Amino acid sequence: MGQPMSGRRHSRTIVGMQIVPTMPVDELIDTIVVAESLGYGYAMVADEGLMHDVYATLGAAAKATSTIRLGAVTNPYTRHPAATAAAIATIDQLSGGRAFLTLVAGGTMVLHPMGIDRKSPLGAVDDTIEICRRLWTGHEVTWQGHVHHLQGASLGTGPHDIPIWVAARGERLLELAGAKADGVVLMAKSDLGPATELVWAAGRDREVAAIYLDRLAFTPEMIEEAKGLYAYAILDSPPRMLANLGIDGPTIEAMRAAFQSGGPAGVAPLVTDEMVSAYQIAGDPQSCRAQLGRLIDTHRLDGFMLNIISPGIESNTALLSEVMSIVRGATDE
Repeated sequence: MGQPMSGRRHSRTIVGMQIVPTMPVDELIDTIVVAESLGYGYAMVADEGLMHDVYATLGAAAKATSTIRLGAVTNPYTRHPAATAAAIATIDQLSGGRAFLTLVAGGTMVLHPMGIDRKSPLGAVDDTIEICRRLWTGHEVTWQGHVHHLQGASLGTGPHDIPIWVAARGERLLELAGAKADGVVLMAKSDLGPATELVWAAGRDREVAAIYLDRLAFTPEMIEEAKGLYAYAILDSPPRMLANLGIDGPTIEAMRAAFQSGGPAGVAPLVTDEMVSAYQIAGDPQSCRAQLGRLIDTHRLDGFMLNIISPGIESNTALLSEVMSIVRGATDE
């Protein structure tokens, strides 16, 4: 099992970011370096399949940084879990023990272009947790899982103590995170209560860090941007989350049809300010700070991760700085 990263409340809040690699790779690494200089403790890079290779990028970032923890957000389908275990172990060596792993069940946007079916997602994620932890002992492993198996497998990197987080929406995956993961990454502001209840119920006797991932919207321009991104909130989301967002079936179907014909821009006209506020923290900086503080206290959150989805080193540096101010204000009050 990876090193514990939390009790039900951290003495110091985890502050990090997830980067969707839409920018040039040099800029992506520079963004991680900037985040470290601003006090961010964690950087996750999304494994988006056909974008920049996540492990090559993290390897370069490991050599360019000294304190920030580095992780991939990946799935059990595009790489065998044993290959993921070896890749993360390599990042752990390169970074001097700063690696962590975040698992997702695999989404349509990543798997569909490669023609990969999302079969047995719960079992596949469960297998990945088991395979990584068994291989990171440094011993030879023969093991049969739900989907994957190992036959006399061993890593050449020796033992590792690497935390595993699970980014989850569905009920069974949230329960798996509570039962087996070191941390759970949660999305959708209005769903935090039901989601954390599922995690805590499954992990009553365990320490599981609860980390909230949000883009934040603290200017009128960012709120309008959020409307264009709202379509991604409903793709692959379970009924519980959709119900907690307060949108009904006909609205969901209309948005999905608009996305198919016009992409995110086609959905934006259907999204209201109230819909944005149900999904994420939105308002002026002072309001965002107050909202985040309430969410941390109410739902016993251990950390916050900023979602960076667009290129632009200057704009992202400003965003990272402003969000760090909001987070510090929320956690110091």
